[in-house]
Amino acid sequence: MVDQNPTAPRPASSASTVASQGVVPDFAPAPPGEQRRFAVAGTGHRAGMYVAAITGEHADVATLVAWLDPNPGRIDYYDAEVGRATGHDGPAGLPRYTPEGLEKMIEEQRVDTVVVTAPDHTHADLVARALAAGADVVVEKPLTTDRAGCRRITGAVADTGRDVVMTFNYRYAPRNSSLRQVIQSGQIGEVTSVHFEWALDTVHGADYFRRWHRDKKNSGGLLVHKSSHHFDLVNWWLDDVPSRVYASGGLKFYGDRNAAARGLAPRPTRGTGTSGDPFALDLNDDPRLKALYLDAEHHDGYLRDQDVFGPGITIEDNMALVVDYRSGATLTYSLNAHSPWEGYRVTVNGTEGRAELEVVERGAVLVGDDGKVVLDPSATPEGIAAGGLRPEGERLLVQRHWEAPVAYDIPAGIGGHGGGDAILLKDVFRRHLRVSQDALGRPAGYLDGLRAVAVGIAANQSLVTGLPVRVDDLDLGVDLARAPREAIA
Repeated sequence: MVDQNPTAPRPASSASTVASQGVVPDFAPAPPGEQRRFAVAGTGHRAGMYVAAITGEHADVATLVAWLDPNPGRIDYYDAEVGRATGHDGPAGLPRYTPEGLEKMIEEQRVDTVVVTAPDHTHADLVARALAAGADVVVEKPLTTDRAGCRRITGAVADTGRDVVMTFNYRYAPRNSSLRQVIQSGQIGEVTSVHFEWALDTVHGADYFRRWHRDKKNSGGLLVHKSSHHFDLVNWWLDDVPSRVYASGGLKFYGDRNAAARGLAPRPTRGTGTSGDPFALDLNDDPRLKALYLDAEHHDGYLRDQDVFGPGITIEDNMALVVDYRSGATLTYSLNAHSPWEGYRVTVNGTEGRAELEVVERGAVLVGDDGKVVLDPSATPEGIAAGGLRPEGERLLVQRHWEAPVAYDIPAGIGGHGGGDAILLKDVFRRHLRVSQDALGRPAGYLDGLRAVAVGIAANQSLVTGLPVRVDDLDLGVDLARAPREAIA
């Protein structure tokens, strides 16, 4: 399994290869010769998970037929990977197209489904055009970045009736689905409030300030790009729809102004070739990143390793929200992108008790003798000591009124993102073979994507105006309160 982000933590829960009983849905055998034809739109690092799935575990039901990307160097990298995976002596030689040729690609290569893993601001255009051209879509989060994009996608779905699958892999992580089970069971009664704190560390969190995400026009900021995962979880846990959002936040750590205010020395514009700086990313240190970005940057000028304290950053690194829900529950949410450790805490208060989920994905960010970050702190004596105080792991406690707390057993998943990636991919490529519907409602469609980005879009508007924003006033192209809860059977 290919990690979508090489700077993200790789906790033990992501390394499991055998899931606990009942975690993975049952699927019927694939009929002989039944294969859907897939094209990948966007060949950056994120595409790797899908390419590996199509050429690996799901090769019996899926075949990769084309690439779409403006950068031929990145296509070269994946085409060579597919060649190796399919037993070719060299590259696979799959047809390649640039974004303006999307419709031509779908027609010429008889594409059934387009997997959209391109930068966020391109999603609405690619999704809407693919649907109109006769293909279904699998789209990475976020669905889109702004109100206009939401309206364009909802219009395309209404016009075509075609299918859009959202890849909300966090739903499939057993720790998160376990919390859903606790809430559904009624053990803590009716939910009155949720507190959700997410800490991104100075490896993973910093990475958003090196890449195209650093410009809000490209990503919608972390409240859309990253937090759409978290808002979807809350929407899904509560089986509810957000109604009003108030946000506060700003760029308080990264960026050139903060560097100047803290008296940081002049810095290089990029990390490659820099030594002794834990905030620098040297693309030469990761063969995959080197091939995808450093060796391909001459085609389009995109720099994957920009300085996190450089100019041009327009996204926030500290954010706090209050979100009201239709049911009357309230979410308080915070995201920090420069924490010394990575993980999250969720507290769900109910009329009959409380549930608490705590996850530590990386207990400390440490620096080695070479001045570079040690991605595996357990490899050093200092890391072992730090791990004793904040060990990686996960814990779900349930405590009813007048009773002692009880630890809720979290089953094992498979693969990255807390054991959810591999299970998600089964639904992406085999959901037509499901033996029964998912009792937890984990598969997500475009309506779930809309409900998630609605919170981030409203929050961004609130940051500008300083006022709360009603979700209904966003005019996203569909009434989220009356739309079906689940877009995918």
